Amino acid sequence: MDTVFSNNLKKFRQQKNLTQEQVAEILSVSAHTVSRWECNTTLPDVTMLPKIAKLYCVTTDDFFKETSIAYENYAQRLAAIYESTREPEDFIPADLEFKKIIKKGNISTDDLRLYGILHHYMMQYCIDKAIDLFDKVIERGKDINEDIFWRTKHQKMLLYSQIGKGQESINSTLKIINEGSKDPEDWICLIAAYRYSGEEEKAYEWFLKAVSKFPNKAALYIYGGDTCKKLGRYDEALSYWNRALEIDNTFHAAKYSKIFYYEEIGEYETAYKIWCEIIEELKRNGYDIEAAADEKLAQACLEKINK
Repeated sequence: MDTVFSNNLKKFRQQKNLTQEQVAEILSVSAHTVSRWECNTTLPDVTMLPKIAKLYCVTTDDFFKETSIAYENYAQRLAAIYESTREPEDFIPADLEFKKIIKKGNISTDDLRLYGILHHYMMQYCIDKAIDLFDKVIERGKDINEDIFWRTKHQKMLLYSQIGKGQESINSTLKIINEGSKDPEDWICLIAAYRYSGEEEKAYEWFLKAVSKFPNKAALYIYGGDTCKKLGRYDEALSYWNRALEIDNTFHAAKYSKIFYYEEIGEYETAYKIWCEIIEELKRNGYDIEAAADEKLAQACLEKINK
């Protein structure tokens, strides 16, 4: 009879520094039963295997592998599985198991290290997956849905800036501009690329060039206003946000920019008034979920007024 299973039962128990009597008590069986399992005389009921595996911090599959070892805890075993497969479905159970250890308050230094590695690998997977999906949208072009196309380009540029590739976005967009693009969205992309990379002066410089070419593009003025705010040119920022609303009064981005500015300088009543305008408009157009989220922010603003 194959002894791999029984040998592993004994090996895992010894690696966890448990006696047969201790295992028997935890599993609610007799020490004699544990001994018979390890001697390959009898086998535990199949429904008992997950409980034994959890006790020894292994998976049920490990019982049938000659090279298996017991881990310090079950989270480390699940982390080892994820490290070998890098599959998202293996990340989830490992993540949940580490969270249990943290909640109990007994996570070790090595557990923290492994948990960090777990997220490091998953982060890289998510970044690669996001870029791949963004590229698929961009490859389909503007004809299918122009709004989604440009929003996706902006999202990819933001991601690139967060992973240290902001200059790539700037260079590729500059190339498009220098090749004579007459689409204001390309110019907005360049301004955004500079902003995402923290180059506000460059963003402002290109905003001025863009607005002279496309004076009636509302979105340009929002980026211009946000850039000016970052540079401390507050009056200029307000004038650009207001200009955006003159061109298109439904442009919520300009209203949000004004709200956050007024809250930062302590003019909560003005900010709250704009909150109410946005919420009313969202509800009128059927965006109840969005309105509910903004109502929470508006309530926080109102509380500051009443202090």
